[in-house]
Amino acid sequence: MLQQTQVSAVIPYYERFLERFPTIANLAAAPADDVLALWSGLGYYSRARNLHRAAQNIVADHGGLFPRTLDSVMALPGIGRSTAAAILVFAFGKRGAILDGNVKRVLARVRGIAGYPGESAVAAQLWTQAELLLPKTGLRAYTQGLMDLGATVCVRRNPRCAECPVQALCVAHRNGRTLELPTPKPRKALPQRRTMMLVLQRAGEVLLEKRPSSGIWGGMWCFPEADADADAAVVCAQRYGAHVELRDALPVIAHGFTHYHLDILPQPAVVKRWPHRVAEPGLLWISVEDARAAAIPTPVRGILEQLAGRSRR
Repeated sequence: MLQQTQVSAVIPYYERFLERFPTIANLAAAPADDVLALWSGLGYYSRARNLHRAAQNIVADHGGLFPRTLDSVMALPGIGRSTAAAILVFAFGKRGAILDGNVKRVLARVRGIAGYPGESAVAAQLWTQAELLLPKTGLRAYTQGLMDLGATVCVRRNPRCAECPVQALCVAHRNGRTLELPTPKPRKALPQRRTMMLVLQRAGEVLLEKRPSSGIWGGMWCFPEADADADAAVVCAQRYGAHVELRDALPVIAHGFTHYHLDILPQPAVVKRWPHRVAEPGLLWISVEDARAAAIPTPVRGILEQLAGRSRR
């Protein structure tokens, strides 16, 4: 949960998650929808899917006991070299170097390593230093201290160098390059995309569609999507055989992903006629209130809250 997310945002999710899934076996046995529902709003949903699959793998391949070697932990979905080492250090006292974002910043400054850490050559230098600096004893305290140093003292902006316990060893501080290192990621303009979300309403319920297991919001429930410039009424007729009456569009929602920006155009529509046929898999009519408790991404939650607010007026 802490990957790419601040501690303050994670804590309530972490507490609810552990209350619902206190053991690996509990998590492995849970439906994916339940896991995603508890993760809803935290973002980067592939983490939840990987966590769920990792628990299932541990039950299936390791008898429900968490593996204790670097290779076996790295073989679990979503766990890389640094996370695997951190787990082994803190859970089992094993020896291993970590290199999360905060630690990269500390090592780049202390050792004076220039270049963007995301480049393989620079990452290799940082890994070499991370391994070389490992103490012979006190691995847990050292690892925790290194993480906390980057999180609280050697921060990206306004680092607290006067309070830093390794100031005398820091090449960046000595050479006046603290704010230059680590080298920032080269900037490039992110592409802009647009999509329409069909907010279909019928008898106090809305239609949600389960997304494919991979890709953006994989496995979550969303409003059906259409091309941003499409005629929503025509799309509903062609896709569902439904007759709908369009309502005024809701405000555009701007949502950012790692690799692009997305403008979401929510288009409400009241269903006047829906074909009588066996329920299609992947489609769900559900009340607004129940939908807000389902495994939905943040933009969908925002649209549902707007609908709930309208109904209370």
